[in-house]
Amino acid sequence: MQVYLVGGAVRDKLLGYPVYDHDWVVVGATPQQMVERGFQPVGADFPVFIHPESGEEYALARTERKSGRGYTGFQYHASPDVTLEQDLKRRDLTINAMAETEDGTLIDPYGGEHDLEARVLRHVSPAFAEDPLRVLRVARFAARYAHLGFTLADETLALMRELSSGDELEYLTAERVWQEFERALGERSPGVFLEVLHRCGALPALLPEVAELPVHPEWCRLTMLLTQLDEARERFALLLGAALSELDEEDAAARIEALCQRLRTPKAYRDQSLLVSRHHRALYALPALDGDARLSLAQSLDLMRRPQRIESLAACFDRLADWLGQRCNGQAWLAALHGALGGIEAKGLMQEGFSGKALGDELKRRQRDACAALEFD
Repeated sequence: MQVYLVGGAVRDKLLGYPVYDHDWVVVGATPQQMVERGFQPVGADFPVFIHPESGEEYALARTERKSGRGYTGFQYHASPDVTLEQDLKRRDLTINAMAETEDGTLIDPYGGEHDLEARVLRHVSPAFAEDPLRVLRVARFAARYAHLGFTLADETLALMRELSSGDELEYLTAERVWQEFERALGERSPGVFLEVLHRCGALPALLPEVAELPVHPEWCRLTMLLTQLDEARERFALLLGAALSELDEEDAAARIEALCQRLRTPKAYRDQSLLVSRHHRALYALPALDGDARLSLAQSLDLMRRPQRIESLAACFDRLADWLGQRCNGQAWLAALHGALGGIEAKGLMQEGFSGKALGDELKRRQRDACAALEFD
């Protein structure tokens, strides 16, 4: 029995990145031998075991054969006679197909270290084209390492185009697409994820609502703006806001609703995107709006009941303004609206003798006047 550290831990160690997760491959063992050593078996498709002390995953070396459609259509073979090289050959990219022995010796049968040094994302074997999920994974790795100068090998892009031209992408579940999309939003250059999907022709099948975005001539500028936002939901809102900014509000909102429903995104992502897309034009025009329009915007953004989201919304509005060439000081403007309305309450008006319809009318009048009195730099 031989144990090897494999995959991302080896790759990131060579890149000088911190290593948080360790994946191990075991060669020359049977499931029974693993259990006898105290490992806990998990997974129904192929033998994976949890180390009794570290909790890390140990998988028996295996090969795979395409037997169906999509990324689950594979039959796996794991036995003591499967070699490490055979196991590594089934992986997606050469930089993910390296291993390390217990004494730290690098095993690199497919040139992963060379590709790391050359900053190239390259597939290991033609079997790459059998798994549609790899289109998303490679796009995500491109987003993770773009700032280091990594590029996509032409022959790998060709295989991704081959995958995208057929119907294999249709077999990816909405949950799996969203999982990769959300992870990509957290990478160093999230915009590159969509750019790569565009280049290989996968966007119309995977994210048709934003299929036209990456052809924009100032794509790199948007990528930089995305990196200025800390949270994935903010980046999601900015991406959709930029992609749909030329549409009218209702059409843009309909596309966002459709995308979020299809991918089953968290409610927070959908809500943030809808607010940014629906109201960015009104906010950018805020200095020129009258009191009624300013009050309507404050109410649409629900500033009085949810002031805690002002900072996050302002960050999205400001970056989208940069993208569109608009002027905006979102944090100050939204805080000013909130502050102007904060001292006007129905309870105080009731103490002044207002009630019924007159109470509602007076409340709105004072709120409108307070908004109209604001001056925005």
